[in-house]
Amino acid sequence: MKAIKTVQHLALAALAMAAATAMAQAGKGVSQPEMNYQAGGSPLVNEPMHQSNNPKAPPMTAAEFEKARQTYFERCAGCHGVLRKGATGKPLTPDITTAKGTDYLKVFISYGSPAGMPNWLTSGEMNEQEVDLMARYIQHEPPTPPEFGMADMKKTWKVIVEPKDRPKKKLNNYNIENIFSTTLRDTGEVALIDGDTKQIINIVKTGYAVHISRLSASGRYLFVIGRDAKINMIDLWMEKPDNVAEIRVGLEARSVDTSKFKGYEDKLAIAGSYWPPQYTIMDGDTLEPKKIVSTRGMVVGTQEYHPEPRVASIVASHFKPEFVVNVKETGKTLMVDYSNLDALKVTEIGSAPFLHDGGWDSSKRYFMVAANNSNKIAAIDAKEGKLAAITEVGKIPHPGRGANLLHPKFGPVWATGHLGDDTISLIGTDPKKHKEYAFKEVAKLTGPGGGALFIKSHPKSTHLYSDAPLNPDPKISQSIVVYDIKDLDKGFVTLPVAEWAGLKDDGAKRVVQPEFNKAGDEVWFSVWSAKNKESALVIVDDKTLTLKAVIKDPRLITPTGHFNVYNTQHDIY
Repeated sequence: MKAIKTVQHLALAALAMAAATAMAQAGKGVSQPEMNYQAGGSPLVNEPMHQSNNPKAPPMTAAEFEKARQTYFERCAGCHGVLRKGATGKPLTPDITTAKGTDYLKVFISYGSPAGMPNWLTSGEMNEQEVDLMARYIQHEPPTPPEFGMADMKKTWKVIVEPKDRPKKKLNNYNIENIFSTTLRDTGEVALIDGDTKQIINIVKTGYAVHISRLSASGRYLFVIGRDAKINMIDLWMEKPDNVAEIRVGLEARSVDTSKFKGYEDKLAIAGSYWPPQYTIMDGDTLEPKKIVSTRGMVVGTQEYHPEPRVASIVASHFKPEFVVNVKETGKTLMVDYSNLDALKVTEIGSAPFLHDGGWDSSKRYFMVAANNSNKIAAIDAKEGKLAAITEVGKIPHPGRGANLLHPKFGPVWATGHLGDDTISLIGTDPKKHKEYAFKEVAKLTGPGGGALFIKSHPKSTHLYSDAPLNPDPKISQSIVVYDIKDLDKGFVTLPVAEWAGLKDDGAKRVVQPEFNKAGDEVWFSVWSAKNKESALVIVDDKTLTLKAVIKDPRLITPTGHFNVYNTQHDIY
């Protein structure tokens, strides 16, 4: 019997290798850090959907289908897409999966692939029954989540404090420009922290897993958006800053910003949704929804229709009354002219698929956006309304907002780290005085390993910081590397930030998102552990690269991203 089992395991291993190789041939490999980043749970897990029936697919009961659907949105949708059309992961539509068959799919799910598919069975994340369930589920037609239109939005829209009832002047003594908004990922909150005293001002209830915080042009209002597409508008003039309006603009989302062009300051807000694939323009004082625009359409290059082009990063142009809206799957940047919502004008700029995050160059003319699964950075010229260039970089760029440096040889450059390799790419951004280097990868720094999410510098700093919270090696994920901008060739020094936090337990202690204070002489980091473990914020002196302060509080549960009001308001990074 033991010999038979050994033969069976060998056969399964051989089949797994063949399946993995075949699936990997379909495209580029995906690193494990990227899979870890994309595979977070989707808020769509709790949305009602109907069972689909495919006569060619193996039978499933309604209960089995519902269990598998929940598992898919908890573990798989971030990589393979809501409609299973593919994103980071490959397409899993029935025309592909039914041809493979249940046994093939079970092996693939169990053992994973060199292209980055997790080994769900052998890792212990799924048992054999769950693997069988998922192998059958993905052969059925994917259920479609409900749409979310104007009527749905208005049901969720609340003006907690009417504009006329809000303060006419600042009622607190806080140095508002040095407040930090820190995401408390798993509690659905943000912590507002006084950057001067290092004390928590307020814990504000928000949507689930706030993705970003953004400021109104005036710096008075803080806007945060959760993965569940809930937006909260926080008035920093209140005696204790708190929510004054909220709305949901969909079922899953990532991006929000406000109008910043002269004459339109604080007038409008915009948010982009993952589902439904659309963006929504709102009143800047109340979040009342004004205009919803779908992003469904054709993919750049192939010109094939995509039903699920998710809206990734959004920024506000400093040159025109426009929002710069980046659409993930179609690889398009939309320059949305908000000067007349009744006659909306949109300039469509094609670059490369899977547009994700990015930031402005130092002149704030060029938006540098990562096409992460294309391994490219697209430079969008906000003044001329066109694509300036596409630059090949490392594997799976993930800059956050990136970092702007003044290089001693190449002049102004913008930097990005990578999820898929250990490099940092420097791209020239000055086509006037340094034309020969403009929008070219002029240098490549070597870091400690892949899994980087954010990179940061400051005009008053001579240092460049990079995290690597998704690196599988705890020594790397629990530390930060720092480069001397004046001598980048000498490599990095490592700061043991998690160790400095002095946490009592054995949590993950991943160090994430360097963020400067307004003065540019402190750098803040989140030390991110599990929900039931102690976390902290660590503050480093930028001049000496030594520990300056640690913020601990039982309310700081799973802190991740944090945003300084002044730097976020003025796009300083």
